[in-house]
Amino acid sequence: MAKTIAAQPVSGMTRRSFLGAAALGIGVLALAQVAGPFVSTADAQAATAQRIADHFASVRTMMGEFVQFGPRGEQTGGKFYIERPGKVRFNYEAPSNFRVTSDGTTVVLENTKLRTADIYPLSRTPLKLLLDDRIDLSGNKVRAVKEEDDLTTIQLADKSVFGDSTITMMFDPASFELRQWTITDAQGKDTTVMIFNVEQGVVFDPSVFAIDHRKVQEMQQRSHNR
Repeated sequence: MAKTIAAQPVSGMTRRSFLGAAALGIGVLALAQVAGPFVSTADAQAATAQRIADHFASVRTMMGEFVQFGPRGEQTGGKFYIERPGKVRFNYEAPSNFRVTSDGTTVVLENTKLRTADIYPLSRTPLKLLLDDRIDLSGNKVRAVKEEDDLTTIQLADKSVFGDSTITMMFDPASFELRQWTITDAQGKDTTVMIFNVEQGVVFDPSVFAIDHRKVQEMQQRSHNR
C-alpha cells in the first residue's frame, strides 16, 4: 500500500537564486564546463529530446534530495516534492530561511525568518515547463541536444515563458531519469540543481503543496512596508 507523505519543515534560497533557478525553478556547472560540444538540433535530436521529456512527464509524483549551486558558488540543499501538474515544494536546510511552494497555479517564495513573501504566476516560470502534464518541446524550444555515454543533455529556451533565460536538463541515457538542471539567466549567471535518492510514485498529503493565500497576502504587505 502506498504511504502518504507529509512535507518536513522548510527553509531556502535567496530571492536572486530563486529567480535564476525557478523563475524557477533552480552554478558551478556552466554550460562551457560540460565535456564536448553541443550538436545542432536536427530532427533526430529533437525527437530524442521529446522522447525523454515524454518519459519524464509520465512520472506523476516524485520526491528526493537535492543540492543547489548558486552563481557565486554558494551551496544549499534539502528535499523536494513534485506532483503533476504544476505542484512542487522545496524544503531547504538551515541556515537558509526560505520555502518555495507551487500549488499548480501560483509559486510562493517565503522568507520564514522575516515572514515576508513574493508570489509569481507558475505560467511565467521555467517550473511550468518542468511540471506540465505533457512537456511540449515543439516550436523551437530545443536549443541543443548532446548525447554521451553517461548523460543526455538538453538545452531549452522559451522566451514566452521565461524570457532570455535557458534551462539545461541532464538525463540518464538508459533510464531517462532526470539527474540535474541548470538555469542560465539573462545575465548569463548559472544556478544548478542536482537531485538524488529519488523515489517515484509516492502519495502526498494535500498539505504538502497547499498555500495559505491570506497569510501570503499579509506577508507581502509586510514585505512592502519594509
